Amino acid sequence: MVLISLVLDVQAIDDHKNKGSNQYGMNCLIQFEDFANINAFRLLKKYQNQYCTFNDDIQGTASVAVAGILAALRITKNKLSEQTVLFQGAGEAALGIAHLIVMAMEKEGLPKEKAMKKIWLVDSKGLIVKGRAALTQEKEEFAHEHEEMKNLEAIVRDIKPTTLIGVAAIRGAFSEQILEDMATFNERPIIFALSNPTSKAECTAEQCYKLTKGRAIFASGSPFDPVTLPSGQTLYPGQGNNSYVFPGVALGVVACGLRHITDKIFLTIAEVIAQQVSDKHLEEGRLYPPLDTIRDVSLKIAEKMFSSIRGPYSPDASSLCNRCDNRKCLQTLPDVPLEANLLLAENQSY
Repeated sequence: MVLISLVLDVQAIDDHKNKGSNQYGMNCLIQFEDFANINAFRLLKKYQNQYCTFNDDIQGTASVAVAGILAALRITKNKLSEQTVLFQGAGEAALGIAHLIVMAMEKEGLPKEKAMKKIWLVDSKGLIVKGRAALTQEKEEFAHEHEEMKNLEAIVRDIKPTTLIGVAAIRGAFSEQILEDMATFNERPIIFALSNPTSKAECTAEQCYKLTKGRAIFASGSPFDPVTLPSGQTLYPGQGNNSYVFPGVALGVVACGLRHITDKIFLTIAEVIAQQVSDKHLEEGRLYPPLDTIRDVSLKIAEKMFSSIRGPYSPDASSLCNRCDNRKCLQTLPDVPLEANLLLAENQSY
């Protein structure tokens, strides 16, 4: 298995993908990121079922964000399908997260149409609503019947989200008023300031915790120091880092012999990551397992991918490679430890 990572050069992507697959076969894993919004979605749709490929900005970010939300729901004690989610930002990250949230809501039993209506997005021109000019196809999917609004504070007061996610890299976008309002609407508001670096964060952990009197369930894209509240409680903000995702994806692809990476896999990964968060972590405000456990998390992701995909009736069985009728190959190894199969995969000639 060979990993090729592509950044920025949209003109050369066809050439890179063709060269990669020609040289290494269809078992070459291609990860691409940092493409313009319209190109990223176009290329992902074009190549997702042709090559073993994924976009970390869209799918990796979505998986880690949804993992944090799933962990947060263990605190709020309600279902994802009961949430109203508002995004500050409507680029690759926001749309990727939004689509994975919809998929997770569908898994809970909510029809897709109803799930889509629980997602609201705000871009540089304001709230995304039906009839607004110059919406891309990707944004149009989440446009709802509503008056046009531009001010984020007013939008938050009107929509009254239970979950607020910032992915627009606008420093301070979550104002004092917004944070206070979120705590007014919700007993335990979920607030994710996912933009990075720290200088672009929508709010700091300290601002979020103190303005919500410690009731916010907070995660960020950049690291923040622990915050001690007036009560003496110390909270440790979780960092939604994509490094929780892509090593496990690669490991799982090797173990399973995948030739395509479906969106469903990224929901599975989100669930696995959330399961690694202990009750003690949640009590401390952490929504992600410690970063120094990445190897363990990656192995658990690969294990879950391996166990869920190798079966003959798995909906993802067609994604397995054909180098040796891989479905039968994997099914003949049910008692072999995953580590042994990974070693076999790593040393096998493709």
